[in-house]
Amino acid sequence: MAVDVLLPIFVAVPLAASAIAVLLPWRVARDILHIAIPLLGVFAGIWLFAYTSTHGTIAHSIGLYVGGVAIPFVADAFSAIMIITTSIVAVAANWFATVVGETRARFYPALTLMLITGVNGALLTADLFNFFVFIEVMLLPSYGLMAMTGTWARLASGRIFVLVNLSASTLLVAAVSIVYGVLGAVNIASLQGVVAGNPLAATAMGIVVIAIAVKAGVFPVHTWLPRTYPGTSAAVMGLFSGMHTKVAVYMLYRIYVHIFALDPTWNWLIIAFMVVSMIVGGFAGLGENSIRRVLAYQMVNGMPFILVMLAFTSDDPQRALAAGLFYTLHHMITVGALILASGAIEETYGTGLLSKLSGLARRDPLVAAVFATGAFSVVGFPPFSGMWGKVLLIFEVARVGNVAAWIVIAAIIIASVGALLSMIRVWRQVFWGGSMNQKGVSPQLRISFTKLAPAATLMVLSVAMFLFAGPLIDATLTATAGLLDTGDYQQAVLGDDAVAVPSPNYQGGK
Repeated sequence: MAVDVLLPIFVAVPLAASAIAVLLPWRVARDILHIAIPLLGVFAGIWLFAYTSTHGTIAHSIGLYVGGVAIPFVADAFSAIMIITTSIVAVAANWFATVVGETRARFYPALTLMLITGVNGALLTADLFNFFVFIEVMLLPSYGLMAMTGTWARLASGRIFVLVNLSASTLLVAAVSIVYGVLGAVNIASLQGVVAGNPLAATAMGIVVIAIAVKAGVFPVHTWLPRTYPGTSAAVMGLFSGMHTKVAVYMLYRIYVHIFALDPTWNWLIIAFMVVSMIVGGFAGLGENSIRRVLAYQMVNGMPFILVMLAFTSDDPQRALAAGLFYTLHHMITVGALILASGAIEETYGTGLLSKLSGLARRDPLVAAVFATGAFSVVGFPPFSGMWGKVLLIFEVARVGNVAAWIVIAAIIIASVGALLSMIRVWRQVFWGGSMNQKGVSPQLRISFTKLAPAATLMVLSVAMFLFAGPLIDATLTATAGLLDTGDYQQAVLGDDAVAVPSPNYQGGK
């Protein structure tokens, strides 16, 4: 049996599990299912990464239709490593939701499994329209998860979330329609390098990029994210942090490599937006009043660190993109840990407001340790994954050695200082200060280890990413080599009989 026929299983299994979770009358069975499925996704992703690293890109056309016409599923090492990491975050977030009792809502497990279905589909599709479809499969259960409890705060956040994402989705599907009208195809493999020397194609794909950038929370279309994510539960915010924005980052990488063919024309535009986004994300958290609102801006801060590497691919694209990918993996794990740690605080003390918390370093030293390690990792201190993430970014930017490199390095340092100040502010108000007993909190009340375990597990992974940075860097280099092997991707998706859209300036291959 050809291995490529297994690719639809990454979508079919969580989809079927979602339907089963709706029907199961036993809460324990539903809880096991919504943790077991993403855990299975971790191991399946590891197998897929190992296979594609050795054999190259694999693809399967649903119904065995001809390439360019069929609904295509395609996997390379890049998509596989993203499946692994999104699944890890999903396991931790669903584990936390189970521990704190959020799965008392009957359909919570089913909605999370439907969300995973959309994520896997978006990471494996080779078609822009099908990417839009899987984005919608992600968003529909997300709307339910946002407003699950029905509180006014969650409903208000859900309203903004729905309006922004519906608008972005409308723009995305309209942009994909324009691409089809201009180029006659929306298959990524068919669109290899079509932007080069084609202003109409560049305009059409530019609208696609803008729509995806909204979903990624990139400046100046970022304000919806810190106004919606903290309004939902910590479990849901943790789930979203590792999926929604990172799927957008994945597709922006894919589009820029395959369709824009790493065209340096756009470098200064990318740098301008990413530098401003870094500064805004780094310092805006200083004005927020709750732990998770501060962390939401660390999510905004992380996106430009990842995406700015697209503008530094002229010297060694594989290493530049690998640095961005390493930072992506670090950011997913670390921010997920911080969000779940803050969730443990909220579930125990009933609030995440900075003004209502104090002295947790003495009262709950373990949660203080987890939060401190996460903060160190976000800022870029050793011995955590964030240090290698930022070192790799700076090294690869410095390799170019021009004015743009100096600007970006300065922005990285300044934004890191902003992140440090934001984390210090949280630490000073939440973990230092007087005892919570002075605020009427029972002396016996403590954060249980069961609530903290998901966050602690993710932070252990962050430390492991620091200690085993060598193998992980090798893995990211393998993943970006697969991403850059556009000829292999095109051959796998289209086959020998299909013809790609011609482009006079595109050479194909690596």
